[in-house]
Amino acid sequence: MVGIHPLVLQLKFTRNEFRRGLKGLSDEDARKRLMPMNCISWNVGHLAWQEQRYFLYYGQGLMPFPDVQEAYSYGAPASTPYLSEVLAYWRKITAANDSWLESLTTEKLQEHYIKPDGKPGTRILGALLLRTIYHYWYHTGENLAIRQMLGHTNLPQFVGNIDRQAPYVPE
Repeated sequence: MVGIHPLVLQLKFTRNEFRRGLKGLSDEDARKRLMPMNCISWNVGHLAWQEQRYFLYYGQGLMPFPDVQEAYSYGAPASTPYLSEVLAYWRKITAANDSWLESLTTEKLQEHYIKPDGKPGTRILGALLLRTIYHYWYHTGENLAIRQMLGHTNLPQFVGNIDRQAPYVPE
């Protein structure tokens, strides 16, 4: 992964940690909603929504899954989707984002995204990347808390091997 911007490496590591927090999760438990939180499967769809919105739509002008935009956006109604369904969206969206993300430079990350009307958005691409990383960590913790409340054991207790998988790298 030489040549990939350090923040993109951190996003990839963060995605892996998010996925690690889902290991061994049944569809039945992923769909259980412990009020007032959303269920884990909705959270997966929600992060697929954010990646699609920020990196496919804002970054590249693409919206391949409008149903994800509608069902899992911020403020969308709660639902209890099948884990396999939202994971399929998440995998397709993250895979579609990777080559674009891997092409980002420090200079590009300092640019504002361009809205569909051609005007610059309010945030720069680097801020969108950071917001996504932090959003993943928020929901990773929430998902693991839900799993603990459901009685799951042998869950990840700390960040994985960041020293090997995503060490600090200067720009």
